[in-house]
Amino acid sequence: MIPRRSLLSAGLVGLATSAAATARAQEAAAPDAPGPRDDPEDAYPDFLLSPIPVTPPPPGPRRLKFHHLHTAEDLDVVYWDDGKYVWDSLQAVNRLLRDFRSLEVHPVDVRLLDILFTLQSLTGSKEPYRIISAFRSPATNEMLSGQSAVTNGATQVAKKSLHMEGKAMDVRLNDVSLTGFRDAALALQGGGVGYYADSAFVHVDIGPVRTWQGT
Repeated sequence: MIPRRSLLSAGLVGLATSAAATARAQEAAAPDAPGPRDDPEDAYPDFLLSPIPVTPPPPGPRRLKFHHLHTAEDLDVVYWDDGKYVWDSLQAVNRLLRDFRSLEVHPVDVRLLDILFTLQSLTGSKEPYRIISAFRSPATNEMLSGQSAVTNGATQVAKKSLHMEGKAMDVRLNDVSLTGFRDAALALQGGGVGYYADSAFVHVDIGPVRTWQGT
């Protein structure tokens, strides 16, 4: 016969061992928080997308101006008017912000457009958004990831980039300092903000609120 106290002790040890093993398994399964050189968009599941920005879009028509640096195309469009999104305007935005390498067109999330509109209002900018990168096809994203790895020693392009879903853009405003634009985007708390001083752009997306710095 094994003393009851020994059985109880063995049971507690077994429970503790099982709990520790469960905790280790949960920890291994959980996504790592992104570091400064990691892929910040890869570490978060889709259900965390689109927080509500601190500042909503100002009332009235919503107008955006774009200049695409790769195609030299311009667009000046009212995409929201009379309480609703303007379908034809959204289609024009989608065409402009296509993957210019593959020519694939993908819907740009209107929540991202609203963030850009709000930021332009907050900063007082009168300039069009200079577009460095908007929608990317999976093939283009993979190609850019490889180029980034060669240039930087480790890729700075997310494998599950929100660019591939029309939920991210790399932009700048020529009449707003890069740090000023970054700070306004961070204060808005409407998604992710990446600061790329060497490349002269700010990444804005509608993912979870977070920030990082690239080159």
